[in-house]
Amino acid sequence: MNIIRRKELSTFLIPTLLTCTRNYAFKSNLKIKWVRPEKIPCYNPAKSGDLVPMPKLDKTQLQLEFRNSQELANANDLVKKLFSLEYAPRYKTTQLYLRQLIDSTKRHNQDEGSIEAKIARWTGAIRAMQDLVEKFPHNVRLRVKLKELIDKRKKQLKYLRRWDYKKFEWLIDSLNIVYKPQPLDFQSVTRKESLRKLTDKHCEDIRSDRLKTFRKQLEAEQPKFLQEKMCTLEFIRKEQEECNVEVTVAQEEIDKVKDQLTNLHKHTPI
Repeated sequence: MNIIRRKELSTFLIPTLLTCTRNYAFKSNLKIKWVRPEKIPCYNPAKSGDLVPMPKLDKTQLQLEFRNSQELANANDLVKKLFSLEYAPRYKTTQLYLRQLIDSTKRHNQDEGSIEAKIARWTGAIRAMQDLVEKFPHNVRLRVKLKELIDKRKKQLKYLRRWDYKKFEWLIDSLNIVYKPQPLDFQSVTRKESLRKLTDKHCEDIRSDRLKTFRKQLEAEQPKFLQEKMCTLEFIRKEQEECNVEVTVAQEEIDKVKDQLTNLHKHTPI
């Protein structure tokens, strides 16, 4: 009994396995090549929406906390150079850049907590971090902090866009930002779906090329067709007049075909 059952199972399973193997190994003859697109990280300026990077500030400027110092105003050049950005750590340059962005968007002189000032401060910090990530791409903590700051700015821009659209437009123009909201329907990039789209595009291109070829063929045959039509109409009208029967072909119809043929010869390149 066991031998019989094994034979029955083998006769049933072998064709099924062969069919599955053939379907899995099937390859299309179409010359369509799909390359997986490069993934853009969320902290990249192309995805975060920052159109300009952090600019290179003049290193001869004084540090932020010493800009209004009267002692440095009367000091010699060597002392001023020691208190400039040239001999200061990098975060001093970032502080000055943040202050410039906040001053360009704040509502009044003492404004530090409005939504415009917050977004300007975050924008300066984001661009400074993006500059650092390019130099140190393996700093995971910096990348995580940068992503959180980008998401926080995007959330505040979303609220501002909803409640005050004019201010939202003015702010993104002032800071050179492109607002990129989250898509409502997220679709992951897969090989199968991409090949389907490429195949549809390939078929549509073939269809359009064949239609163009057929159109050119018909346009090339159009003068011959109009000439035959005009001769046939003239023959029918002449026969009807000679046989004294009702004339069904008007002279205006023949003249119309002649005009079409004349216009066609004019517009046809030699």
